[in-house]
Amino acid sequence: MTKIIGNSLKNIPWQDKPEGYTMPVWRYSQNPIIGRRAIPSSNSVFNSAVVPFGDGFAGVFRCDSKSISMDIFAGFSKDGINWEINHQPIKFEGEDEEILKREYRYDPRVCFIEDRYYITWCNGYHGPTIGVAYTFDFKTFYQLENAFLPYNRNGVLFPRKINGNYAMVSRPSDTGHTPFGDIFFSQSPDLTYWGKHRYVMGTVPGDTSAWQITKIGPGPTPIETDEGWLLIYHGVINTCNGFVYRMGCALLDINEPWKVKMRSKDYILGPEELYECVGDVPNVTFPCATLTDAETGRICIYYGCADSVTGIAFTTVDELINHMKNNPL
Repeated sequence: MTKIIGNSLKNIPWQDKPEGYTMPVWRYSQNPIIGRRAIPSSNSVFNSAVVPFGDGFAGVFRCDSKSISMDIFAGFSKDGINWEINHQPIKFEGEDEEILKREYRYDPRVCFIEDRYYITWCNGYHGPTIGVAYTFDFKTFYQLENAFLPYNRNGVLFPRKINGNYAMVSRPSDTGHTPFGDIFFSQSPDLTYWGKHRYVMGTVPGDTSAWQITKIGPGPTPIETDEGWLLIYHGVINTCNGFVYRMGCALLDINEPWKVKMRSKDYILGPEELYECVGDVPNVTFPCATLTDAETGRICIYYGCADSVTGIAFTTVDELINHMKNNPL
């Protein structure tokens, strides 16, 4: 059995796998957990990130407004399912007014490192780049320098330093709806200067694993296990009816995370339910966060559905490791 390296989380949201169900990831029966109208201004709430906080949970949520402006909002929950999201977007503090100026903000991730919670998101600075900030209480947020030049998306921090450096995976992109995308690894001594960029993995040509033929991107914070870093990511195919977003998983080397030890050929979750197939952007399951319980190996995945609402799904570390072993790429 593979072990998650981390804390126990006895109040992790959970439902057992349905009898006779064969996929490695299964949906919460009451999805979606967050609807379009979670706050008065929202048109949609999706692609959001949560973490354990106090005796409950906190998170940062993408709430597109009814004018379809993109911003991120803090929220809190006692059980990880029923959420109260602030009605006003996060207001960042920082030293440089040029960096603080908002162009747009979307698709946040949240990662606890050492003594604080770091937020990364797609920040607008003459095009999409990776914004970085931290908070201690999800009330006051301090914005740091953007991690990279435009264009980049899906910046995801590792939950601890690796070989003495902060670490991040991301997907270099372009200014539009990126028609390509591979995952890269980057390091930083101080969360300001990023370098030593390394290629991790890319799209899969042909029909060997066509669900990830167009582009891929990192999803939630990588999960540390005794076999390596478990990375849940999204993969995209461009069909005659548009893009379809599904989830996959990979196992990265613990000390050199740009080296892929295993990767799933088959996807682990894709759009099937009405709330995943119908919305502002149809046919999207987009993972942005996980909660994990080291004691049981349970994993709860938070994902955006059709760019409209938020759902959760469940799996275990053994389910995903076995899936990769049985369906290797």
